[in-house]
Amino acid sequence: MSRFIDRVVLHVSAGKGGNGCSSVHREKFKPLGGPDGGNGGQGGGVVFVVDSNVHTLLDFHFSSHAKAGNGTQGMGGNREGANGEDLILKVPDGTVVLDKKGNVLADMIGEGTRFDAAPGGRGGLGNAALASKARRAPGFALLGEEGIERELVLELKSVADVGLVGFPSAGKSSLVSVLSAAKPKIADYPFTTLVPNLGVVSSGDTTFTVADVPGLIPGASQGRGLGLDFLRHLERCAVLAHVVDCATLDPGRDPISDVDALEAELAAYKPALSGDASLGDLADRPRIVVLNKADIPEGAELAEMVTAEFESRDWPVYTISAVTRAGLKPLTFALAKLVEEYRTAHPAPEPRRQVLRPVARNDDSFKVVKDPDIPDGFIVRGTRPERWVRQTQFTNDEAVGYLADRLARLGVEDALIKAGAQPGASVTIGDVSFDWEPQTPAGVEITMTGRGTDARLDQVERIGASERKHARQVRRGLDTEQE
Repeated sequence: MSRFIDRVVLHVSAGKGGNGCSSVHREKFKPLGGPDGGNGGQGGGVVFVVDSNVHTLLDFHFSSHAKAGNGTQGMGGNREGANGEDLILKVPDGTVVLDKKGNVLADMIGEGTRFDAAPGGRGGLGNAALASKARRAPGFALLGEEGIERELVLELKSVADVGLVGFPSAGKSSLVSVLSAAKPKIADYPFTTLVPNLGVVSSGDTTFTVADVPGLIPGASQGRGLGLDFLRHLERCAVLAHVVDCATLDPGRDPISDVDALEAELAAYKPALSGDASLGDLADRPRIVVLNKADIPEGAELAEMVTAEFESRDWPVYTISAVTRAGLKPLTFALAKLVEEYRTAHPAPEPRRQVLRPVARNDDSFKVVKDPDIPDGFIVRGTRPERWVRQTQFTNDEAVGYLADRLARLGVEDALIKAGAQPGASVTIGDVSFDWEPQTPAGVEITMTGRGTDARLDQVERIGASERKHARQVRRGLDTEQE
């Protein structure tokens, strides 16, 4: 038996970018062929696409993690790595994508609408792309960046023209079954309908959809009953139809009090999509009142008594019987007329174009702040410094020297001096912490030695952090090993 799932939490991970390649062209009689390492491939992204053949979020309920393909490493001979394959996730029309804080990221309406949920990581540059006058044959390459990881919430808001609203067992499912070819579950006990049912209705030249929302009760907008989970399915409905049980045996209930109670819930509910599709709040939608169960004598008598009250509110009123199908034709034409009026005033939305907001690649801004956890320590925050650190292979001295040159040209060294950093101070950039050595002549003309090495790093005579830690342990008697 299929299940209707309209809200899921999904963890998406974009693919990692491929590492660049460090290679030197080798050919007989050409010992100095030059660098020929290719760039790494771009990581694949995670993309949501609206597909009309998908009607529920069931697949994501059972598979809550989605990961795109990784880019491959670059190769010698100036061959670039392959890009990772994008992961295309098909979602139903009307899906809303939110972040874990509840902020709306995308409202996906219309066949083919796309949303880039997580962009893939950048591929690292190969040593051919890093060659310069100072480094004619770099012995290193840049690492690929990790892809974006996000926790998203997907909510499905049914795209229907008419929403049926009413207390449990008011006859909404029966009405959908006789108006359309839908076959919802029908029984004589409350809360038979546990999921929204959609039916397609034809009236003359007009075809529209009707959504049967599970029964609402007072307090639904605060989470009582099933209302809070399914009120959102009314957000996109152009017309709301109150289905009233005129033959209820519950004491203290009557058609007018039932409608007033539900109107209070509709007014209290705040749509997550404020201003979505120009529909406004639920309290502002066109209304129509359907007095059901007129085949019962008491129901017909009560419907006649309350009709004048609803008409005084300028609401169209129709008395019907879903069992005998009496009064269905006038009701169908009335619903079609209201839907046509809405469609005339609001043309059908086209698939929304994807809006690209590229992040500036040359954002030079950064700042130096005090490290709250390390005395006399500093933290450097900025898009470029953090990205450069992620791309650096710290086991390669030449790559570390290249990073130092980039940071010096950006002005990080000068900013640390102005901030009061002392030699040996702990400096953190991204996930990497190191001891700052201003004696290292970064950013100046260098004399290259062997590939993968940097002579400037050998000039530093200051004792490293690990050596200082070992010395403290020896002084405190925690380490008996003496060197």
